[in-house]
Amino acid sequence: MSTPEVAVAMDWGGTWTRTAVIDRRGKILWQSRQPNPQGGTKEEYLTNAEGLLATAIQQAGGAVAGIGAAVAGPVEPVTGTFYQPPNLMVLDGVSFKALWEEAFSVPVWVGNDANLAAFGEYYFGAGKESADKGRPVKTLFYVTVSTGVGGGLVDKGSVFLGANGLTSEIGHTLVDTTEAALTCQCGSKGCLEAMASGTGIERIARSRLAAGDFPNSALAALDADRVNSEAVFDAAEKKDPLAVSILDGAVSALAIGLTNVVHLFNPDMIVLGGGVTNGLVKLDLLTEIRRQMMGRIMSELHKDFQLTSSRLGDAVGLIGAAAMVWDQLGATG
Repeated sequence: MSTPEVAVAMDWGGTWTRTAVIDRRGKILWQSRQPNPQGGTKEEYLTNAEGLLATAIQQAGGAVAGIGAAVAGPVEPVTGTFYQPPNLMVLDGVSFKALWEEAFSVPVWVGNDANLAAFGEYYFGAGKESADKGRPVKTLFYVTVSTGVGGGLVDKGSVFLGANGLTSEIGHTLVDTTEAALTCQCGSKGCLEAMASGTGIERIARSRLAAGDFPNSALAALDADRVNSEAVFDAAEKKDPLAVSILDGAVSALAIGLTNVVHLFNPDMIVLGGGVTNGLVKLDLLTEIRRQMMGRIMSELHKDFQLTSSRLGDAVGLIGAAAMVWDQLGATG
């Protein structure tokens, strides 16, 4: 019996849950986005998610090959069990695979959203674009620079998961060992996430304004609750000295973190995604990140990589979740 031509994908974040019907070529045929029940119970979250999946299956209009779910937090890959997800703690210990396979009678695979974003870019995004131009990618490292900073690694077509599915946490690698290193939301000091995430950029901007740095900055004229990462990028575009200084720090931190990735994994492609990346691209700061990396990388062979931005945008988690289904069924490539 042939495999159905469509998969159902879910991208379950802290705030929104997106669902889609996606074909074998990574094309989205239908999609929807719904807010999560904020402050909800475990049962409310699960009922909401099952309703969204049921709607997507209905929209598929026939048999589906399987369900792929990208979730914001650590996942044990065999059972699809959530472990201490920072934004969805009420779901700690839930095995989605068992629940949904029973509910929908189709195979289910669950993975961390950054790992699956790497998968999506490899098969259907920047990796595919490179391969189509005659430069196939062997090892792709994806970094989401958004509310937090996460990563995923695809090597020779497979996601590299480690012993418990918890690899590639680039956001919690150490990039600042000074006394002034910022405390990260994970509790450690000097993490990349504390310096380069949207949350980190916002915290740094508010802290420096409170300390009286650059009193003539355009950011100082804003109400405190309007000082966020987007405001910093907007001000930097107009050459505001405080905003430029903050982004210089973020760029430097990313260059250190990505240099460590190059030395550890020797990727031939690094893809940056997420909202902060959009700002970096707009200000042409990927060029500066690469320049700083080249000053640190140990050998010419290590320097043979492409640094680029996501081709799949907001859909990267959905398309990655579908890619996992096709990969598990032997239908990628």
